[in-house]
Amino acid sequence: MASEAEIPAGGTDGTRGAGLRVAVVGATGNVGTSVVRALANDPQVGSVLGIARRLPAWSPPKTTWVSADIEREDAQRDGRTDGLVRLFRGADAVIHLAWLFQPTHSPARTWRTNVLGSLRVFDAVADAGVPALVHASSVGAYSPGPKDRQVDESWPTHGWPEAAYCLEKAYLERALDGFEREHPDMRVVRMRPGFLFKEEAATEQRRLFAGPFLPQRLVRPGLVPLVPDLPGLRMQTLHTDDAAEAYRAAATGTARGAFNLAADPVVDAEVLAGLLGARVVRMPLRPVRTALAASWHSHLLPASPHLFDAVLRLPLMDAGRARQELGWSPRWTADEAVAAFLKGLRNVSGLATPTLTRRLPGGRLRELRTGVGERP
Repeated sequence: MASEAEIPAGGTDGTRGAGLRVAVVGATGNVGTSVVRALANDPQVGSVLGIARRLPAWSPPKTTWVSADIEREDAQRDGRTDGLVRLFRGADAVIHLAWLFQPTHSPARTWRTNVLGSLRVFDAVADAGVPALVHASSVGAYSPGPKDRQVDESWPTHGWPEAAYCLEKAYLERALDGFEREHPDMRVVRMRPGFLFKEEAATEQRRLFAGPFLPQRLVRPGLVPLVPDLPGLRMQTLHTDDAAEAYRAAATGTARGAFNLAADPVVDAEVLAGLLGARVVRMPLRPVRTALAASWHSHLLPASPHLFDAVLRLPLMDAGRARQELGWSPRWTADEAVAAFLKGLRNVSGLATPTLTRRLPGGRLRELRTGVGERP
């Protein structure tokens, strides 16, 4: 629930600084921390309202923090169901990033946060009269597509129906179709980035996708002997800070519609092997997929095998529209983004937010006790 204190448009002292006021929902994770930094460094932005379930120790400039849970914002049904509306009132833009990746074994739980919570955010943006909504969609919203050419934003967004992540992202694309028709005066932007990496998010991503059994300090050149070359293993990545610049440009500018975000080159087994000093080994898909499924069903691996299936089918994206209309260009290459992630794994990197913390209380034993793939 939102905190009981009323949060005025300019911050806790009731004054509003010169410049734009931007609210960021889900401001303490991989993308949120980069977006908050990008906004804080923009002279057009007067204040940033960072909204998260758990408040961080991190204190970037221009930023006020408030606690709210988009899943439970109206759970009490006690007459105070307008928490998000009160937080958004007076904002020039709302950037919605909040997303729950776990528990992967309980898709109803992630649906309540990711879909129903997002719908609650959309409605609150409209009720508060905010002129712009920037929503974090994903390459995962796209229907299966080609790996030998790039598609633009007109490619169908029906997702891969067996993967909860893709299903949820695709559902929200349909919800935004209707939302835009109902609110034609609102500027709605949908960001569809590839896989996002930065050094500070590596430990969190290890917890979310690889689980407690990955010896992350050993993921270094010379210690990883081989990289499997699997059919369809071609994907696009992007440094999270570069994605944040696109979000900042969308929130402070005049653009609307969908934007693909990706950097070159396309990441495949050869690129990964080069980063790890490993050799490429061509492998059939079935035994790898079977091993992943067995590990997930046994609660040894948090990432669902259905998400792996989706990754092998996602299309390659053309990011030309973002370059032309947002004036956006990535500073990091795709392989540099992956290299930053690998460095973060080796260094057990993190940031002073509950999401990106280097170590959870109880460490990896806690991950095991709470059930791999079961902890929200």
